[in-house]
Amino acid sequence: MSEATGPGDPEPAQRGQHPDPTRPDTEADSRAPDPTPSDPPSPAEVVLRALLTVPWERGRIAHALAEPLGRRAEEFATRLVETWPEAPRGTHAGLVAELERMLAVRRRLVTPDPEPQWRWAVARWSTVDQLAAGLDLRPGEAEWFADPGGWLRRAPEGRLHHYRGLWRVSPSGTPRLLESPAPRLAELQRRVRRHVLDRIPVHPAAHGFVRGRSPHTLAAEHAGRRMVVRVDVEGFFTRIGPARIAGLFRTAGYPAAVADVLAGLLVTTTPRAVLHRAPGTPGDARRRLLDRLALPHLPQGAPSSPGTANVLAHGLDHRLTGLAAAVGATYGRYADDLVLSGDDLPVHGLIRRAAEIAADEGFTLRPEKTRIMPAHHRQRVTGLVVNGDRPAPSRKDYDDLRALLHNCARTGPDAQNRDAHPAFADHVLGRIAWVASGRPHRMARLRHLFDACEW
Repeated sequence: MSEATGPGDPEPAQRGQHPDPTRPDTEADSRAPDPTPSDPPSPAEVVLRALLTVPWERGRIAHALAEPLGRRAEEFATRLVETWPEAPRGTHAGLVAELERMLAVRRRLVTPDPEPQWRWAVARWSTVDQLAAGLDLRPGEAEWFADPGGWLRRAPEGRLHHYRGLWRVSPSGTPRLLESPAPRLAELQRRVRRHVLDRIPVHPAAHGFVRGRSPHTLAAEHAGRRMVVRVDVEGFFTRIGPARIAGLFRTAGYPAAVADVLAGLLVTTTPRAVLHRAPGTPGDARRRLLDRLALPHLPQGAPSSPGTANVLAHGLDHRLTGLAAAVGATYGRYADDLVLSGDDLPVHGLIRRAAEIAADEGFTLRPEKTRIMPAHHRQRVTGLVVNGDRPAPSRKDYDDLRALLHNCARTGPDAQNRDAHPAFADHVLGRIAWVASGRPHRMARLRHLFDACEW
C-alpha cells in the first residue's frame, strides 16, 4: 500500500518500510503548523495507519484492525479485500476519505447490535456460544472451523486443512476444482443446511437441489416450445463470497458476529499449493477461475453450497422471471443453467438483457456457452430432449448405457469403471433411473442387463 508524494516532500521511505503519513518531518514542519497534541487522529486515520504496517492479506489486515475495530475487524477486513483485491494506491487524503466513507456505511462496526428481528423459521442463535451449542461444538470450535484469519490458505497442506481439492478438466478445456470438506466439517455444513438454509424459501424458478423438483420438472416446463434458449453462469459458486452470505444471515435475523461465523463455516479459500496444480492451458477463463478461488468462496463439493447459492440467487430468479413474463416466455434455473423458452421470442435482446440482470446481481454469463435452439433443431434442457410434449433422454444416452452394461457382463464391471467411481454399481443404477425415466420398457430391458452382470 503506497501513497503519492507531492512537490517538496521528503525522500520516500526505504524499500520495505511503510511511511507514516501522520508523522511530518522537519521540512514539513517548517511549511505547516503542527497539529496540537489534543487533536486525536480520526478513525479512518487510525485504520490507515494500521493498514500500512501489514501485507495486503485478509487475515493480516483483520489482525491489524483488531484493536481499533474490535470484533468487527474480520468483517471490515473482508470488505476491504473485496473492494481492493490488491493494496490500493493513492494520496493520503484520498485513502482517508475512502476509508471514512466505508466506515460511515458500516456504522454498526462501533455500535452494539440491536435485538435480533427473526425472519423465517431459522434456528435462533443470538450468540456465537449458542451457535456452537446448536451445532454440538465446544466453545471456540466454531471459530476454528470458520477460519476467520484465513491462515489455512498459507499453511502447508496437511491433516489440519478442512478441504481436499480434486482438479478436473471440463469438455471445453476449462479446469474445475471439486473441494470436498473433511467429514466433521461436512456434518456441520449439513446441520447449518437443515437448521438455517432449508428454512429460507427459494424462488419457484429454481429446480436444482430443491425438494420436489428435479431436472425433469425444469425440462417439462420448456417442452414443446418453438424456441428454447439456454445460458450458463460462469463460476456460479466461486462468485459467492462470505460478505454476501453473512448479509443473508443478517437478513434472517442473526447478529453480525453469528452471521460471520456461519458464513465462515460455508466458505473456503483455496491454498496456494492447490492453485499451482491447476491443469489446463493458460487463458482468460483459467485465470479468472484461479483469481476467484484465491478469495473466500463457496466450495463446489460442500453439501451446503447448492442450498446457499439457491437462496442467494433469489434476486436473479425473481428478475429473470419478470423479464420472461414481459415477453411471453418461461424462465427456470437448474444450478448454473438458466433456461428461457417461448413461441415468439426477441432472442438476442432477451439474452442481452439477461446478461445485464445477471451482472447486476453479481453473476456473469458465459457467451460461448449460450445455446439458441429452435424447434427444428434438437432442444436439450438438463440433458433431456424437450422437442416433444414430454421430456426424455436422447436415444444416444440409452444406446451408450446399453453398450456399457453389455461390456460389464462380458469383461466385468471393473474393466468398464474408467473414471474409478467408488460405488460403480450405484452409479450405473442412477444412470438407468435417469435414462429410463417414464419409459417402463427401457427400464425393464436395462435392469435385465444390469442383473446379468457380476457386481
